[in-house]
Amino acid sequence: MDRIRSLEQIRPLWLSRVSSHLVNERIRESFINQLNRFFDLLLQAAESGNPALLDSLLIEWISSRTETEIDQQESSLPPLLNQFFLIIYQASCDMLSEKESTEIFGAILPIYTHAVQFTSTQESQLHVQRITEELINAKVTLERLERSKSDFISVAAHELKTPLTLIEGYASMIYDVLPEGNKRSQADLYLKGIKAGTGRLREIVDDMIDVSLIDNDLLSLNFQPIWLNRLLNLVERELAETINQRKLNFTINPFPGSDEMIFGDGERLYQAFRNVITNGIKYTPDGGKITVDGRLLPGFVETIITDTGIGIDIEDHTRIFEKFGRIGNVSLHSSGKTKFKGGGPGLGLPITKGIIEAHGGTIWVESDGFDEINLPGSTFHILLPLRKLPPDDKTAKLFRPLVEGDKR
Repeated sequence: MDRIRSLEQIRPLWLSRVSSHLVNERIRESFINQLNRFFDLLLQAAESGNPALLDSLLIEWISSRTETEIDQQESSLPPLLNQFFLIIYQASCDMLSEKESTEIFGAILPIYTHAVQFTSTQESQLHVQRITEELINAKVTLERLERSKSDFISVAAHELKTPLTLIEGYASMIYDVLPEGNKRSQADLYLKGIKAGTGRLREIVDDMIDVSLIDNDLLSLNFQPIWLNRLLNLVERELAETINQRKLNFTINPFPGSDEMIFGDGERLYQAFRNVITNGIKYTPDGGKITVDGRLLPGFVETIITDTGIGIDIEDHTRIFEKFGRIGNVSLHSSGKTKFKGGGPGLGLPITKGIIEAHGGTIWVESDGFDEINLPGSTFHILLPLRKLPPDDKTAKLFRPLVEGDKR
């Protein structure tokens, strides 16, 4: 009881000094009422020996902090509590005897320790909660933007198909009605330009539709027996003219598993391999080398496509598989799709990734970095399941003779 009376005795001096301190800190004067509440609870805690009696008021103070103060970690309570208890000790030394001051210090020390620990924990939890809310809001915003982008790609692609078809149709009709002679020859040159332009635009529109299908998990696969070496040879034949023009050394090495029959969507896998090889052609200088090799792994067959091109920075190894994830200065790229550093919307590798993952496989790239002088090159790895059996009963029934023959 003596300690309680001693604390009551120094209360006016403590309020005066704390109030002066708070004014300096630009705290509202109405907070004086809160200080009296604090001191009342302090007396109860000292009398009962229960430091948790202050918790309700401390939670109230913590909760009153603004979002800005939480974000910037301002108006933290532990430093303020340090001042409160320090002023109590100083006031007791000024007004009371050394013995009484020591008794008061012994009474309030457990309360002070509990209050600082409690407020630090509560403020940390509040800060974590605030950061968590911000991350959730950011995630929701990003998902909304991603949906909007996917919706835009889908709508734009489908809206472009109609006028594109009209242009192709009318260009064909113009050619059919042109009279024979020099005028037709000259018009034929113009119409070939229109055909080339619309063909390139149709490729972009088709890519946009494929990206939209992948984004919305709508990419359907038509499983049938395939042989990887045949798909790779088809890609080589399609790109032969470009390879010759660019004076590239293109080699497909036979590798284990490439001549085995597996089930997959041949058209989509052909598209995936063509995209990766075209990417190698695009970023390999004239006279460079592109090699296709691979290996057989337990349950998988890996296709490895290596080029002697300009390489890819390590931080871009993931980015190139994102939509429109083109790297480097776009303005410095050439306009041709297969010319060195040729143009493109940056959809080929994302589509490839979607196709490979839809087959249950994966794709990744290895490169020591980007260097247009030393040409470190890039190596793409495509891992596909060694699917020897049809994925469903309908496919199994259709290709049963072929599967049984392969087993024999």
